[in-house]
Amino acid sequence: MRPAAGEVLHFSEDPTITCFAPHVAATARQPEAYVWAVDAARAPDYWFPRQCPRAMAWVAPETSERDRALLSPGGSRVHVIEYGWLEAMRTVRLFAYRFAAAPFRPFGEHRHAMVAVTPVEPLGPPEAVGDLLALHASAAIELRLLPNLWAFVDAAASSSLGFSGIRLGSALPRPTELPA
Repeated sequence: MRPAAGEVLHFSEDPTITCFAPHVAATARQPEAYVWAVDAARAPDYWFPRQCPRAMAWVAPETSERDRALLSPGGSRVHVIEYGWLEAMRTVRLFAYRFAAAPFRPFGEHRHAMVAVTPVEPLGPPEAVGDLLALHASAAIELRLLPNLWAFVDAAASSSLGFSGIRLGSALPRPTELPA
């Protein structure tokens, strides 16, 4: 599920939205009100239940051979979730809203999202995204399950891989180290 040329997507578990008004998200780090969407490259970051904490890493132009070891052999991208979210991944009803890209502009230093500052209406009714595990498989994105995200987050964030974490505030706490 990716946008067509000239489009961006917004993923939601709510299939009843008819107009998206700019707002300040509860997790926002900036005070401006936006309508959020993603382009084709970042759409896979949202193939998850909305509140699911996840970490993503991918091969970037500057990725070293040593750091590629964080990915599966031959892989170019991995998404990581905690075991506790697997059932939600299997059962969530996720929808994609398509928008014309024209009112949106890239957001952030790493262009991780697209934002609009005026209300926008979808190009049509939302589309059911379907089986999220199958979607990952068809896109050749490894979906890795871990008991806790933090060791992977730390390793990927300090590597030369591209990295993103979403909803990490909802992840299980960092494991405490046992005294030696």
